[in-house]
Amino acid sequence: MERTLILVKPDGVRRNLVGEVLSRVEKKGYVISALKMLEADRALSVRHYAEHEGKPFFEPLVEFMLSGPIVAVIAEGNRVIEGFRKLAGATDPTVAEPGTIRGDLARDQGTKVVQNIVHGSDSPESADREIKIFFPELSK
Repeated sequence: MERTLILVKPDGVRRNLVGEVLSRVEKKGYVISALKMLEADRALSVRHYAEHEGKPFFEPLVEFMLSGPIVAVIAEGNRVIEGFRKLAGATDPTVAEPGTIRGDLARDQGTKVVQNIVHGSDSPESADREIKIFFPELSK
């Protein structure tokens, strides 16, 4: 059974879209095996986005992730990583296809970083690393 980390980012939480996102994940047939709402601190955000450190959007991205609560989810299912990324849609909500989370629910806010409702792991290795960051209690 494959697992992935899904984050409902501060814009999604602020806009009360957590239920909508979770509903779409469950309607797709994936199982939510862990869920928590948290206020990420700087260390957590920096660790999560470490691969982008030094890029121009890194600091604005970290600041955005600190701007409000997030919801962290572990979803499970056959090919869930690929399936959720397809369900989420393109990173840029302006070009994300209708029917996707970003295509239906997000738009360009004109901010320094794209506020696009959700994050999903992009590989089994990333999923394992990210799950350990957000759910350390499950990796003991």
